[in-house]
Amino acid sequence: MIGRLRGTLAEKQPPHLIVDVNGVGYELEVPMTTLYRLPRVGEPVTLHTHQVVREDAHLLYGFHEKRERELFRELIRLNGVGPKLALALMSGLEVDELVRCVQAQDASVLVRVPGVGKKTAERLLVELKDRFKAWETSPAMFALVSDGPSPAASASSAEADAVSALISLGYKPQEASKAVAAIPNKSGLSSEELIRSSLKGMISK
Repeated sequence: MIGRLRGTLAEKQPPHLIVDVNGVGYELEVPMTTLYRLPRVGEPVTLHTHQVVREDAHLLYGFHEKRERELFRELIRLNGVGPKLALALMSGLEVDELVRCVQAQDASVLVRVPGVGKKTAERLLVELKDRFKAWETSPAMFALVSDGPSPAASASSAEADAVSALISLGYKPQEASKAVAAIPNKSGLSSEELIRSSLKGMISK
C-alpha cells in the first residue's frame, strides 16, 4: 500500500493531481478541501494517501492531513458509501464541519451534497454518530492557499475548470454552471477560489 507521497506537484486539474516522485508521475484524486491548500505547480508537496486496488485499476486518493485520510476511511467503511461520495462529502464540508454535523445529527446540510438523499443522510448520521464520539473539532478553519491569477490563464478557463470539478463531484452541469455564474466579483479568481465559493454557496443554501 502507498501511504504517503512526497515529490513535486506536476499537474493540477481539479479534482485530479499528478505528483512527480523521482521521475514517476502518480495520479491522485483529492477532496476540494485538500485542493485549496496545495502549493503552486512545480513546488514540493507531501500528501497522505489511500490506495484502492480494483481488478481494472489501482487508484490513489490524496489528503493534506492524516485526519482527512482517517475521515475518508471512516466514510468508505459505511454501506453504500464509495470513494466518489466520500470525496463529495469532504469537498462540501471541512472535517470539523462534518463532525459537528454528525454530532448534532443535522441531516439538512448533508442532503445538499450530490448523491445524498434524505434516507442516506439519516443513515449516515446514525452510523457515524458512535464513530465520531472521540473526534474533537478544532476552532481554526483551514486557510485557503491559492496560486493567484496567472497572466496566461483567462477567467473563462478558471471558470471552466471550476464547472468541470463540480460536475466530477456529482453536481448536474446546469447546477455547476449556475453556481459558478452566481459568484460576485469573480474576475481574476483562481479555479480553486471559484470552486470553494461555489460549494459554499450550494451547501449553505
